[in-house]
Parts: sequence; structure tokens; C-alpha cells
Amino acid sequence: MAQAFDASSQQALLTARAEEALALAKRLGADAAEVGASVDQGVGVSVRLGDVETVELSRDQGIAVTLYVGKRKGSASSSDASSASIQATVEKALAIARYTGEDPVAGLADADQMATELPDLKVHYPWALTTEQAIDLALACEQAGRDVEGISQSEGASLSSGEGVRVYANSHGFLGTQKGSSHSLSCMLIAQDEGGMQRDYDYTSARNPQHLRDPGEVGREAAARTLRRLGAKRPPTGTFPILFDPSLSSGLVGHLLGALAGGALYRQSSFLCDRLGTPLFPEWFSLEERPMEIGATASTPFDGEGVQTRNNRFIEQGRIASYMLSSYSARRLGMQTTGNAGGARNVRLDAPLQTRDALLKTMGRGIWVTELMGQGVNGVTGDYSRGAAGFWVENGEIQYPVEEFTIAGNLERMFSGLVGIGSDIDTRGSIHTGSWLVDAMTVAGS
Repeated sequence: MAQAFDASSQQALLTARAEEALALAKRLGADAAEVGASVDQGVGVSVRLGDVETVELSRDQGIAVTLYVGKRKGSASSSDASSASIQATVEKALAIARYTGEDPVAGLADADQMATELPDLKVHYPWALTTEQAIDLALACEQAGRDVEGISQSEGASLSSGEGVRVYANSHGFLGTQKGSSHSLSCMLIAQDEGGMQRDYDYTSARNPQHLRDPGEVGREAAARTLRRLGAKRPPTGTFPILFDPSLSSGLVGHLLGALAGGALYRQSSFLCDRLGTPLFPEWFSLEERPMEIGATASTPFDGEGVQTRNNRFIEQGRIASYMLSSYSARRLGMQTTGNAGGARNVRLDAPLQTRDALLKTMGRGIWVTELMGQGVNGVTGDYSRGAAGFWVENGEIQYPVEEFTIAGNLERMFSGLVGIGSDIDTRGSIHTGSWLVDAMTVAGS
């Protein structure tokens, strides 16, 4: 097992290194500076067919320095946090800054935006897990799946556990630190019949290892998801309602957030440019982030620029209520930062929820999509086209698995055509959402 990770000592060390880098930058002539430093340590194991395939003990660290000389910016980074390396990194960033072009909106976030509330958000839960224990959990997960009748092969099970510390500091005098942890367990299995082979998986993840699902449950669910795909055929071609599984509807939220991001907006590369205040979803749909939620996947009191995070309502009763801005993108747009340097955190829906069965009844005839393939999403136009697999639905009842087809539409049309949200909320990531029922998409099948 790797050397024990002392998060508090690492926090103190990174804090000292960040302060050292800021002092050096000032001494060498930088007008402003910011430093990000982190260290992470973890264990990862993978097993297959009852044997250990890999054991990885990892430790990663880095320090990044961004300096400003007037309106000129220079950045450099290093994986070595020694004093000599910090000096070389600062000197390199300063040299770059002196030769780059001026950017009138470059600079740190405004001093009055710096976070002043830095509570413990309960996101650090170390797991005193030996390599042998990690292997045993992965083996138990895989074996539970392999024991299910009909499972013919396995692609294995994997467990990962890690913790880390990050520090951000800048020449406004702000310094924020946060310790965190992440743990996960997954399993992928294979089944075969006269129609061919199918595979599927399941996983569990949490900051607190006590919140992970039982390994046997994960293995059995992976088996159930695999077996239900046997006998798949191509669906008919046409225009049908589509029910997106929760694991996929979170991706639709991700596309929305990408279109609301300041970087895409000021570059005029988003289909939601100049749309603030206009309708996009049905009136019953709202969406917000809650970055200060206790114990959640992406909780943090400050963003990537030290700005105080806050609840942001991006969609309010169907209308675009806010963009997602860092201080730089905000300045480019003539607006104020929303505390989103580094993205949105802990995204939650505010909408009436229905059971999946109720959504299937509403759908009537269409496809419940459980897997998407390819990257056919155009953020500039909103055009959407993905390979898919799932289940054909008739009269509100699942009939048989389907595969080898494409669904296509446009994100703006899909959002406005949202019919309902499922109560089957997937809480494993930063975006919590249930199934999404979209009224009509083009299906290219048989």
C-alpha cells in the first residue's frame, strides 16, 4: 500500500508553496498573480474472471502560476513543488507575460468578489482501504454478476479510491483550500444468445465510501442490464417520442450548460447567444446549481478564481435566467461573474416528477434510450445526432430491446418539447436528474 496520505500536512505545504510563489512574483515585477496547487493520491484495482488484472497506486501533484504585467498574461506550470521549481515556473510565466499581446479584459477577478464564507462542506472522507481489501471488493462485485444465470463472460470490475487537496491563492490576499475524496466501484458483463453478444455495466460512486452501494448489488444490476439487451433488433424509421434514461439526460443538461457558458457566448459559438430572458423550456421547468450543498459531488465555497460560489438559477420557469460566467467571460460580455470559473456545481432540477411507468404511458409508442454513441452534437447550431440503443415501447409497455439506430433533432427543439421528468433521479454525478421524455425526434432504423 502507498504511504498514508496526510491531508492536513499536504494542505499546509501547498499553502506555503502558493504564498512563496505569490511573493516571488511580486518581487520579480508582476502586477498581479494567482496560483493553483494540488496533490492527489489514490489506489485503483481491476479484476477479470476472478483474477487481478491491474493494481495502480497513484500520486499526482502540480502547481500552476498565472501572472499579469499590465494587461499581458503569462502562465506556466510544474509537477514539482520544490522552491527551485517554483522559482523557475514563476520566471517562465513572467517571461511569457512580457511577450504576449495586451488583452484589455485580462486580470484577476475583482477583489470585492473574493469568497469570505469558507465553511467545511464535508467533502473529505478518507477510506483506510488496503490493496487486498480493494481487490476483494472488486472480486465480490464481479462474482455476484457472473453468478447470474445467462452471463457468459466478463469485462471485469474496477474499484478506485482517492483523496486530495487543492489550494488557490492570488495577490488580492485571497487563499482558499479544500480537501476532498472520491470513491467508485464498477462492473461490466457480457451475455450471448443466438442473436449475438451484448454488454452493459453498472457503477456506484460517492465522496463517502459508506454511501457506496453494496458490491453484490452493483454486480447483479450490471448482469440484469446486460441480459435485458439480448435479442435486440433495429427499430422502424420515423418520428417518435424519446425517453432518455437518467444517465443520458444528465448529458442533455451538460449540453445546455455548455451553451450557457461564457466562453462559448463571447466567441459567438453557442446556439443560445443573446437569449437571456427568452423561453427555452416549458414553464414548469427550472434548473439551478447549489455549490454549497453539504457533502455533494462538486461542492466548493470558491470557484477557480477565488470568487464566492452561490446558488445560480440558470433556467427559471422555462426561461434563460442566467449565463454561466467567469470574470473574464463576464468582462468580454459586459456582465458580472456568476462564480462559475471551472463550471457549474451540483446542478439540480426544479420540476414536477413522474414515475418512469407514467412517462412510458404518456409516450405510448416510441423508444426508451439507454445508451448513446458518438459525438454528434453541434454547440453552434444545437443540431443533435447520436447512435443509440434501448427499448421499443408500444401502448406504454416495453416490448423488446433495440440497437443500431440513430436519433436526431435540435437541442432547442428538444428542450421546448420536453414532456416530463422522471422521479428515477441518478445522484451519482454532479448533475442530478431523472429520465427526460422528449415529444418527437427523428429515428433512423430499419
